[in-house]
Amino acid sequence: MNPSIVAIDVGGTHLRRARWTETGGLTERTVLPSPGKERHPGEPVDRLQARMVDALCDAVPFEAGVVAGISFGAALDHRSGVVYASAPLWGPAGEPFDLLDALRRRRPDVTWHVVNDVTAALVHLAAAPGRARHRRILLATISTGIACRLLDRTTGTIPVDGCGLQGEIGHLPATATLAGRPVELVCDCGTPGHVAAYSSGPGIRRMAEVLRQREPDRWRDSRLGAEHERGTAFEDAFLRALEEGDPLAHDLLTAVTGPVADVLRTALCLSPDIDEVALTGGVAVGLAGHYRRALLGHLERNGLYLTGERAPEWIADRLTVCGPGEADGLVGAGIAALTALRAADPGPSAEIAEAAGHRIGGEPL
Repeated sequence: MNPSIVAIDVGGTHLRRARWTETGGLTERTVLPSPGKERHPGEPVDRLQARMVDALCDAVPFEAGVVAGISFGAALDHRSGVVYASAPLWGPAGEPFDLLDALRRRRPDVTWHVVNDVTAALVHLAAAPGRARHRRILLATISTGIACRLLDRTTGTIPVDGCGLQGEIGHLPATATLAGRPVELVCDCGTPGHVAAYSSGPGIRRMAEVLRQREPDRWRDSRLGAEHERGTAFEDAFLRALEEGDPLAHDLLTAVTGPVADVLRTALCLSPDIDEVALTGGVAVGLAGHYRRALLGHLERNGLYLTGERAPEWIADRLTVCGPGEADGLVGAGIAALTALRAADPGPSAEIAEAAGHRIGGEPL
C-alpha cells in the first residue's frame, strides 16, 4: 500500500499543505495563512473554528479514496481528535471542539487522521535511522506556541494522560526576571505566568518591550534597539544583535530561555533515559546555536544535582536543535495517516504508536 496522502500542517501563522508518499516524499507544496485570530481578529471562536474546517476541507481534492493526514497545532485528545484549546489559533480556551467529527461530517468522502503538530514532528524525527537505538526522545517546539512530546521507544508509544494529553509545557507555571526584577505577563490562553507567556515568539516580543521600558537608555544604545528603530522585523533584529554580541540581546535571550530550561532540567532529572532532547519551531531553529548555548548556560549554572558538576557533557550531548526539514509535521502527518491505514485498529492512539515505531520506508525500527 503506497497511497498518495494529502498532508496538512496547521500552525498559528501558516497552514502548509502537500502531497506525501512513502517513496516520493513531499510534493505539490503550498502555504496559506492560518484562518485563526491573527488573520481574523475579533471574530468569535466558533466562527474561527468553522473557518478552520472550511480551510482543511478545501485543501483536500475530490478524489476517490482520498486520505488526509492533519498535523494540528492545538492541545487535543489523541484518542478522539477532540481539540481542547489552541491559544495561538483561538485565544483563551472555550468548549472542546470535535475537529475530527466536524471534518468527517463535512467531507465524508475523505479518510481523515488528526494528530497534534508536535506529535507529528516527533514521528518524523524518530523515523531517522540514526535514532533507532534511542530509548526515549523528547521533542520541544518553541514557536508561536510551546509544547513538547516524549516518545517511549521501549513501548513504541507517546503516553497520554486521562484527557489524552501529553507535554503541554507552554501552559505550566513559570517565572521570569528582567533587569533584576520579576516580570508577570499573560499567556495567549488568558492565564498569567505560563512558560509561553515569556518564551514563545509573541512572549519574547513582549519581554523585549518590558526591557525597553525598564532600561530605555540601554535599549537605545543597543544593537537590538538600533535595528528596531530602523524598522527591522523583531526576529531579524534579535538574531543580528545576538550575532554581533549585543549584551542587551544576550540578556533578553537568557531571560526568555530560563522557563524552558527549568522544564528540560526537570525532564532529564525524572527521566535520565531520555537520549535526546531535540528543539524545533521558529524560535529555536531561527536562533539555532544562540538558543542552544543559552539553554546550556542555564543548565550549567543550575544543573542537575551532582551530574551538572561531575558530568556536564552528559546534558550537552543530549541537547540538539533540529535542522530544516528534520522534524516536519507534514511528513509526520503523512506517516501517521499511512500507518493508521495499515494498522488493525486505525484509531488515533494506534496510529501514533505505530507511526513512532516505523521509519519513513515502513520498516520496523
